[in-house]
Amino acid sequence: MPTLDELIRRGARGIREHLGLNAREARIEALALAAHALEANRAWLVAHGRDRLAGELQEKAEALFCRREAGEPVAYIVGTREFYGRPFRVTPATLIPRPETEHLVEAALARLPPLCPGPLPGGEGERIKVLDLGTGSGCIAITLKLERPDLAVTAVDVSAEALRVARGNAAALDAEVEWLESDLYAALGGRQFDLIASNPPYIPEADSHLGQGDLRFEPPGALASGPDGLDALRAIVREGRAHLAPGGWLLFEHGYNQGEAVQALLRQAGYAELFLERDLADQPRVSGGRRSYQP
Repeated sequence: MPTLDELIRRGARGIREHLGLNAREARIEALALAAHALEANRAWLVAHGRDRLAGELQEKAEALFCRREAGEPVAYIVGTREFYGRPFRVTPATLIPRPETEHLVEAALARLPPLCPGPLPGGEGERIKVLDLGTGSGCIAITLKLERPDLAVTAVDVSAEALRVARGNAAALDAEVEWLESDLYAALGGRQFDLIASNPPYIPEADSHLGQGDLRFEPPGALASGPDGLDALRAIVREGRAHLAPGGWLLFEHGYNQGEAVQALLRQAGYAELFLERDLADQPRVSGGRRSYQP
């Protein structure tokens, strides 16, 4: 019967060999899976590294290692992924939140009016209205609401199952968000918002990366969008002006090689104050623009 340390080393070795990760990455994943299997935190794992596990617990941990060796994402195995310092439940119905998307949240927060001191406005009509298109796990909408409690946040997704996950995350994190089942703007009628944010599908549908790594397990409709990956972004940009209040912002995440194309889409659609922000790897990642105050 192996010790806990031996079990984790063995698990990390298998993950490294099957998935080509480096030793540090593989150990981090093995620790996360062992912690989930044993319902413990990582500090407990370190403190009990010399303990020998009962056969049932060993088998439970090894089963999770095998799932990861087959390529299943750790986030789906353990059921959660951290985003902006908070845990979000994820399932195969939702994308796995990624650090790059935190740049979209930062860009949105930077373009909202400052939080006014004192009590929050009483009526919804007085609140700053924000829309999250294609919310998935709800990580963008919920994070914006928690960072700015004065916002009136609406989030939409075409997937009813994704919305169930998002609602659960909102309840767990005590965030008040309006959830609507909608294909982009379809269910919004003539409603307008002060800011629209989106992490839409933007990978070309024939891209080989869709058959690699974690992407193999994520919902295809939330990843790929047309031959050049821009179909959803074209619709978001084209129809966005009708759903923005005068002076409102539209911003979205996109692929590292799509910066010039999305800037052209925004320019052609008449948005002003265009911007493009880079991620921590210095890749173009978030673009947006503003609806003019003029009709």
